[in-house]
Amino acid sequence: MTNGEKPVIRLTSATHPFLEGFDAEFLAAASEGAEALELPPEAMVFHSGERARHLYLMLEGKVALEIEAPDHPRITIQTIGPREVLGWSWLVPPYTWPVDARVLKPTRVIALDAGVLERHLEAHPDVGYRFLRRLIPVIAKRLDEARIQLVDIHGT
Repeated sequence: MTNGEKPVIRLTSATHPFLEGFDAEFLAAASEGAEALELPPEAMVFHSGERARHLYLMLEGKVALEIEAPDHPRITIQTIGPREVLGWSWLVPPYTWPVDARVLKPTRVIALDAGVLERHLEAHPDVGYRFLRRLIPVIAKRLDEARIQLVDIHGT
């Protein structure tokens, strides 16, 4: 590699549980623009309000999803760990992160380029359907856990 080129990532269904069962064509497409990242504690994966451009496959470590609330310290609404997926805001308007994601302990992720994913999924609706069927339970779990956390914080 020269001139700051990124290493080529070749995703397989064994790379991460989220990818299990996807065909070679999808995995090759998802590999385009994918980056392996190693993040130290306190690093920010993303900030609230930033454009959402990646889907993160958590390999190792922990990331806190945090919000700021008036008259409260920062609130951790969820902690994401190995074998989980982080980041679905690239799918829904306004395509920005609604929370901050802060690394709690050394973390390794694969960042998939949302634009590449979106183009492939739109061109292959059957794969797009399977992808969304796999992602919707992640979204539902995050929303449910955020609700529980907020109920605990506010005591209602």
